[in-house]
Amino acid sequence: MKETLQDHAALSDIFNQDEPRVNWHDETLWFVRTKRDRAVNTIPEWELLRETASQIKHNVLSNLSSYLEQFEANAIANGVQVHWAADAKEHNEIVHSILKKHAVNRMVKSKSMLTEECHLNDYLAENGIEVVDTDLGERIVQLADEPPSHIVLPCIHKKKEEIGDLFHIHLGTAAGEADPQVLTEAARQDLRSAFLTRRAALTGVNFAVAETGEIVVCTNEGNADMGVHLADVHIASMGIEKLIPERKHLGFFLRLLTRSATGQPITTYSSHFKKPRPGQEMHIVLVDNGRSRQLGREDFRNSLKCIRCGACMNTCPVYRRSGGHSYQYAISGPIGSILAPNLDMKKHADLPFASTLCGSCSNVCPVKIDIHDQLYKWRQVLVKEGHVSPVKAAGMRGMAWMFSFPAFFNIAGKSGRWFMKYFPFMVNNKLNPWYKEREMPAPPKESFREWYAKREKNKK
Repeated sequence: MKETLQDHAALSDIFNQDEPRVNWHDETLWFVRTKRDRAVNTIPEWELLRETASQIKHNVLSNLSSYLEQFEANAIANGVQVHWAADAKEHNEIVHSILKKHAVNRMVKSKSMLTEECHLNDYLAENGIEVVDTDLGERIVQLADEPPSHIVLPCIHKKKEEIGDLFHIHLGTAAGEADPQVLTEAARQDLRSAFLTRRAALTGVNFAVAETGEIVVCTNEGNADMGVHLADVHIASMGIEKLIPERKHLGFFLRLLTRSATGQPITTYSSHFKKPRPGQEMHIVLVDNGRSRQLGREDFRNSLKCIRCGACMNTCPVYRRSGGHSYQYAISGPIGSILAPNLDMKKHADLPFASTLCGSCSNVCPVKIDIHDQLYKWRQVLVKEGHVSPVKAAGMRGMAWMFSFPAFFNIAGKSGRWFMKYFPFMVNNKLNPWYKEREMPAPPKESFREWYAKREKNKK
């Protein structure tokens, strides 16, 4: 998969060239959002669940080092081999070394956004190791040679007819076949041979319990269980923020996760992996990859509470109409826009600006991450560090100067209204990015300040 250097605005323009697709994408994700609303409205204690989970995560982040040490000690006591990776490169090298030790050149993988973040598939392919993604959505985008466009619904950007064409080419289904049931059965038959012949399986980690040293993987297809139980080697890739203190805390997160993601009461499978079976090896790779740095940023550390439900993407008006591939990071949408700049501020400087700051993402977040507030704060950091275009920086400095002087602000407002009234073509043209997608509003007869002054005068 080749990575382009285009920014979010340019990639959004590409996605928006197909207006019917954009409308369909928008409506589909909003449908998932409404399912979430129906599911959470059946639970009177929903807000208490959110607050409790948020506080549990706050406790974890405040004591992360001790919980990690506790988890490692308990996992080792269970017979698990624990590895530590400082970054994506080290994670990939560790996974490769385990596979090399066992002379494995083919592996099955259950959905893991961390491995997407680390570009593990590409790394292993370069080293002669074939990886088969077994989650249906991930398998579809893998066959299309594309990254996932959503953390829960990886191929949400594709229509069934396009998937049918892919399966015709790669799996030998009939040309023009687009029946989801037929396509799913074809994928099942194709993956069955992979499960039966691969000696190594890699999974992600949804939650890790410090108290017991176990990991929990949530799936709807059972692919994690199938891969692990048939493999001689189980590798689990885990971000260090995935911890919860005790097993009793798991119930809060399981009730929140799937309702927020897809509107289900719970995932079909919540699989606990604690120790390897006799004759099997189990490895857990604990990955930092910038998380410690984010932990040290007081304004942004709450982003590490994320449980990867995707609710912020489903509700975001920008994501819904720009597509996941416009974000140029494994995790797209609002949450990705506050995680990506932490890894590479210069490369991802455009993402915090791809937001209306409407706050809908924060409202639906099951662990109460202040996403829209962090997007706003990232903008301030990026401007201060010089990671925005000279034009944008100059415009912001000009606005800051104008807002500092009420007299100039009033003059600018009057001038703007006058030009919009008598010379509308000066703003209603292709040079104005706003005008490309929306009608400019009719100029108001008076400003708020003028209205307020008149109102106060009439009171006397």
